[in-house]
Amino acid sequence: MGAKLPTRLALKRQKILITFLIEHRKDAGLTQAQLADRLGKSRSFITRLESGQRRVYVVELLQLAEVLEFDAGKVVGGGEKGG
Repeated sequence: MGAKLPTRLALKRQKILITFLIEHRKDAGLTQAQLADRLGKSRSFITRLESGQRRVYVVELLQLAEVLEFDAGKVVGGGEKGG
């Protein structure tokens, strides 16, 4: 039973990150295709990230942060919770 807590916590954090990325993409006025183009990725890459079918690597998070203009350090450190 104790082994399930980390999995649940990881899934919760993944959902928070996905929501964060979607909101920032939309706030930037970008479609999935436009964001993918700016990252040099396919639209399906963004679709899989935003649907939770694919996890984001740290290097990709840094690229997303650059394009969407957010502080990746705050996201990883939990500083983007609204404070």
